Amino acid sequence: MRPIQKVARFFSATPGGDWTLFFPAVTLSLLGILTMSTFGQGTSLAPRQLLWLGIAAVLYLGLSTIDMSFMRRTSIVMALYLVSATLLGMLLLFAHPVMGARAWFSLGVISFQPADLAKLALIALLAKYLSRRYVEIGDFRHIIVSGAYALTLMLLILVEPDMGNAIIFGTLWLGMMLVSGISKKHLAVLGLIGLVVASVLWFEGLKPYQRTRIISFVNPASDIRGSGYNAYQAKIAVGSGELFGKGIGYGTQSKLRFLPEYQTDFVFAAFAEEWGFAGVTLLLALYALLFARLAQIARAAATNFDAFFTLGVLILLAAHVAIHTSISLGLLPVTGTTIPFMSSGGSHLVLEFAALGIVTSLARHGRGASRDLSANEYVGGS
Repeated sequence: MRPIQKVARFFSATPGGDWTLFFPAVTLSLLGILTMSTFGQGTSLAPRQLLWLGIAAVLYLGLSTIDMSFMRRTSIVMALYLVSATLLGMLLLFAHPVMGARAWFSLGVISFQPADLAKLALIALLAKYLSRRYVEIGDFRHIIVSGAYALTLMLLILVEPDMGNAIIFGTLWLGMMLVSGISKKHLAVLGLIGLVVASVLWFEGLKPYQRTRIISFVNPASDIRGSGYNAYQAKIAVGSGELFGKGIGYGTQSKLRFLPEYQTDFVFAAFAEEWGFAGVTLLLALYALLFARLAQIARAAATNFDAFFTLGVLILLAAHVAIHTSISLGLLPVTGTTIPFMSSGGSHLVLEFAALGIVTSLARHGRGASRDLSANEYVGGS
């Protein structure tokens, strides 16, 4: 056995959780809190985020300890999906717009974004659907059915409107279909369908400000004071960090508020400004460690559901990292996407630690299970 596998097995067997998952996640969260801290110079979201980190950490340890194998049941998966879809629908009726989007339920000082719960629900549903049907994935109807589940949630999110999360849901579905073994012919058909859908969205679905964002992405300098301002300031922040950064708390673009939403949508750019290339390398190494451990857990999973669920969590986190960092580097248009564990916000942080907790529990309590489960693996089974 390789040394890294021995270390991973040791830490995964210790009481209270898999520390090869928990340690990188907590470290990333603390780096995010450190980045969003104003060090007494104005209002900071860091104290509240530290409280959310404590809640999320306790939740992770709790979920990783109890047996979460009931997540494999069809009734649980469908209930989670229906609750998520219902909450997304209720947003359109009862939620008050925040920055033009009906994406949050506000309960006093606490805000909850149902899209975060819906991500977990979609991962569980697709894992359930693919857990036995992966051998039949060559049948195009399975792609259509699984796509319909994802598309339902995507449409509810697009109506809010929340383009960033809609892209995440599409990426999550596509990623899970790819790991299930979709054929190249079907992938080409999906690409064509995606092109048609994108064309329809451009002319009929996108708001004028969303089209403006995409246009300004091609040439943000054409409207620096308008639609291209955020992207331009993010690129300045990242570039000004150079090799070792300006120092913790000395990021001028973020702390002087030239960079909007630096505690949430552009926290990576703010981090890069203060920590530089060396800090970004450390940051990406932590994500790589987390993703490598998730991939290792998926390979050793006791059941197909466990493997697909773990891969779904990996794809979700990786999609957030790739899209968020690409936006900060000017490689993608601004869509308001968070980066896992680092961005300010309680609901997404709790969801991310909860997902890791479920993965840990399934890995720990699934060792006696068989990879070849009964017909109950099927969505719609007993």
